[in-house]
Amino acid sequence: MMRVSLLTLCTVATMTGVTEMALADTLAVDASPDYSSPAASPTPPPATGEGVAVMATDIQVAGAQGELAQIVLDNINTRLGQATSEMLLQQDIRAILKTGLFNDVEAYYKESPGGWDVVYQVQPVRVRSLQLENAQVLSPEVARELFQPQLGETVSPSTINASIEKVNQWYKDNGYALAQVADVRVVGDGVLNVNVAEGVIRSINIRYFDEQGQPTEGRTDESFVQEQLNLQPGEVFQVDTAQEDLQNLYRLGLFNSANITLDGDTRALDVTYQLSEAAVRGVDAGGGYSEANGLFGTVSYNDRNVGGIGQNLGLSVQVSRSDLQFEGNFGSPYRPSNPDTPGYNLNAFRNRGVSTNFDDDVRLENGDRPREGRFGGGVSFQKPVEDWNTSLGVNYNRVSIRDADGNLTPEDQYGNPLSFSENGIDDLVTVQARVSQDNRNNPLNPTSGSVVSFSSEQSLPIGEGNIFNNRLNASYSNYTPTRVFDSENPEVLAFNVQAGTAIGDLPPYQAFTLGGTNSVRGYDTAELGNSRSYFLASAEYRIPLFESPVSGVVFADFGSDLGSGTTTVGEGGVIETDKGTGFGYGAGLRVNSPVGILRADFGLNDQGNSRFHFGVGHRF
Repeated sequence: MMRVSLLTLCTVATMTGVTEMALADTLAVDASPDYSSPAASPTPPPATGEGVAVMATDIQVAGAQGELAQIVLDNINTRLGQATSEMLLQQDIRAILKTGLFNDVEAYYKESPGGWDVVYQVQPVRVRSLQLENAQVLSPEVARELFQPQLGETVSPSTINASIEKVNQWYKDNGYALAQVADVRVVGDGVLNVNVAEGVIRSINIRYFDEQGQPTEGRTDESFVQEQLNLQPGEVFQVDTAQEDLQNLYRLGLFNSANITLDGDTRALDVTYQLSEAAVRGVDAGGGYSEANGLFGTVSYNDRNVGGIGQNLGLSVQVSRSDLQFEGNFGSPYRPSNPDTPGYNLNAFRNRGVSTNFDDDVRLENGDRPREGRFGGGVSFQKPVEDWNTSLGVNYNRVSIRDADGNLTPEDQYGNPLSFSENGIDDLVTVQARVSQDNRNNPLNPTSGSVVSFSSEQSLPIGEGNIFNNRLNASYSNYTPTRVFDSENPEVLAFNVQAGTAIGDLPPYQAFTLGGTNSVRGYDTAELGNSRSYFLASAEYRIPLFESPVSGVVFADFGSDLGSGTTTVGEGGVIETDKGTGFGYGAGLRVNSPVGILRADFGLNDQGNSRFHFGVGHRF
């Protein structure tokens, strides 16, 4: 069967983490008519017999012009100035009919000086209807609209080609990067058969690789990963959906990298998610000395992938000669793959230390710095509402202010209250609501995107202290990749602004603190003061260092209490006011370790002082 070639297509699908894949196919208009009886020439065969060859002195096409006439001439074996015969003309008729573009073909010839003048009388097909095959996303209505210039008209290969281009562009515009027209041919009585190959997914596969790119066994349950994916077997591959899947996998916080590769062809596509797992489990032990507890030892355990399904477990115990402290939490984040089940988190804690809300100038009557003890726990639930992540929780804190020997001390050396109750013990029962929108590409180590959040924590007047207040907070962070030093490992320009205020009762230990590792670096914790309201702005330029897990950072921080800072009555009744506003800047290092991002910063402040800061996780 012979074909008239219409178009050769090559579609290249590209996306972040998707292997480029070239797919080509030759499209044709073709038909296979019934040739049970060849067409008879109206001119009687020459006396010399049908097998005798004579010279073709002229060749004409009647009934078709332009491209159709040229197709006739391209498909016949009779050539001007070359030998022909009645047998050869019959073969030409069959060849023309096999193009599928003509309903009827006859060959005429008449003798001329030196040979035959040949005329091919053709009747082109008129396209009456369209038949669409193997289409899932392209509807018959859209296909008929795109092929409308050909319907009801004499068949035109160029018009069909133009419609094929429109269909392929429709696929591209709608995100179906692999879909294309595979074949077009006229069949039956004027039926235009359009066969498409849309990139139907045959299988979804999960493969794990180590940091060197070698295949390895994954700890994350494959069925759990499959639940997070929108692409499914039997569906048509779409770029936007694949990119959304990669974002969902990154948001789990379980993978350092996630890529997609494609195998097969546009009729049966194998999609493979190549995942490199992050180090999400770690044990840490250590010890040290603190002013509050003396010598102490600590042990902690963290696992963000309990059971291979992304559940979180954290335990930490600190033991000293006179005290036992602990923190524990267990939770499961909300999963879009299971929309009816909210995420949850449970936590319990007991800790005591020198209060970070009081600076070195605040002393007890016996000269000790006040110790702040907290004991309690809480539960919270998370579930998105439209495009916002929401959480609602209930927490209980029993807060006590004590000296180094554990005695309750509700006042400082000048009689200023350090707790809201008169006995040094406050009960804080709070209901906290939070909404956020997280568009970061990776919540643990973002290189692009943004996150915005608002929270309100309302205390209920229950228990000791009868505290009734509301703490409001708002925060916005943005991350922009830049490529000044390395095109493959971009730097990140990160910004954060946040503000808060407290309405109603304000226990001293509930005031906002300015200065410190998670505030204005270059200042000690609360060195800029305690306040009812605050504003904080920070900028960081994060620079990967070679191919190592280490990156460098330069930063600048600004903080202000917005004129709401507290005052302290000093010796002799002199009122001392904290600075309230300050600026810090410096540089630091980040190490991507099994326990998370380890942070070390050296900060200078606008007073000319400097300080080292250490922590886990990015500043924001």
